[in-house]
Amino acid sequence: MQRLSEPFETSVHRIEAAGASIFYRAAGDPGLPVILLLHGFPSSSHQFRSLMPRLADRYHVIAPDLPGFGFTEVFGAFVYSFGRLAETVGAFCDALGLTRYALYLFDYGAPVGFRLALERPDAISAIVSQNGNAYEEGMSDGWAPTRAYWADPSSANREAMRSMLTLETTRWQYTHGAPDPAMIAPEGYWLDAALLARLGQDTIQLDLIADYASNVALYPRIHAYLRDRQPPLLAVWGANDPFFLPAGAKAFRRDVRDAEVHLLNAGHFALETHAGEIADLTRDFLQRHVR
Repeated sequence: MQRLSEPFETSVHRIEAAGASIFYRAAGDPGLPVILLLHGFPSSSHQFRSLMPRLADRYHVIAPDLPGFGFTEVFGAFVYSFGRLAETVGAFCDALGLTRYALYLFDYGAPVGFRLALERPDAISAIVSQNGNAYEEGMSDGWAPTRAYWADPSSANREAMRSMLTLETTRWQYTHGAPDPAMIAPEGYWLDAALLARLGQDTIQLDLIADYASNVALYPRIHAYLRDRQPPLLAVWGANDPFFLPAGAKAFRRDVRDAEVHLLNAGHFALETHAGEIADLTRDFLQRHVR
């Protein structure tokens, strides 16, 4: 696999779309093929800071902050659901004039990106799923409290979900399963925790946790899309993820004949420890499938 020795600069921008001022990072020549990177919970485009420069010699790499995350600002009333997040990302793509792109999907970014693919299948040139689940067997027992909230959205069950919003939980999500916790720089989880502590963020995040059930209900449609369209697909997975099991990566092979699966000795936030390896796998994969 070809490796990139000279890093490229990443710039930051804003654009208005769908009632939001969307903050995004970009790297690479706008004339190159586009990769759209969609982050997860409780992070932002900041999580791609080590990946983007490693891809930018060959691709125009774009990473927005989803509404409710990072530095994106929403005007007026906004319903925080995964359907609305996908609509906003679609409007963001339209505002930038993006008509064809590969998707890099992580965690929450997976249901957002797959919704985008369902609505715009011809726009998708390839999919890289990095711990971006789309299968029931990929969900660990760690989802049990969340499933209880879905089954009974009582005040007590909603309050129980607040433990997901603490600095301690965010730090644990970053460090659990890492081959060496000393490899995890603290600024990632401290930034996430600081942004989670903003006024009103708890309501936004608890609403999205409740709505995640709609993503699981959507899985059969996602599987049908994968079977029918057969998009080039790479699943690169931190195998020690406490939420999304390696079975979720392997399951892509059931619906995409030529799906490529790589399991790494990493946790959920695999880019924190394996950015170079993930970049090399992504570059090699996209070089074979995206022109």
